[in-house]
Amino acid sequence: MENGSTNVNASWHDSLMATSLPPLAAGAAACCSPVTAGVLAVDDAERIARIFKALGDPTRVRLLSLIAASEGGEACICDLTEPVGLSQPTVSHHMKQLVDAGLVTREQRGKWAYFAVVEDALRNAAAALRTV
Repeated sequence: MENGSTNVNASWHDSLMATSLPPLAAGAAACCSPVTAGVLAVDDAERIARIFKALGDPTRVRLLSLIAASEGGEACICDLTEPVGLSQPTVSHHMKQLVDAGLVTREQRGKWAYFAVVEDALRNAAAALRTV
């Protein structure tokens, strides 16, 4: 991306609020209890499954790694299409799945969407599989 467009997007960032998921709810801790700690409630099992379903696609895992490795820990959708070799609408679909699972946040800056990894969500997903 050219420097001029980067500066324009940076100024949009200052004037726009982030569009992201709300902080994890009080029940979120239950969703991240180890699966082996006992029988999960249906809601908790569905929440955990949604996260792992999002992570069950290699393209989405790659997108997560691209975002995490990007400068500042965030990436523009415009910078994610070429590395995965997919069209922008297809990458947007994958990113929506990651946002809906709570694994990334999305912030609109002008015409571009920027994404950042939710580190706590990844830690919680890993913790869900740990034995006690």
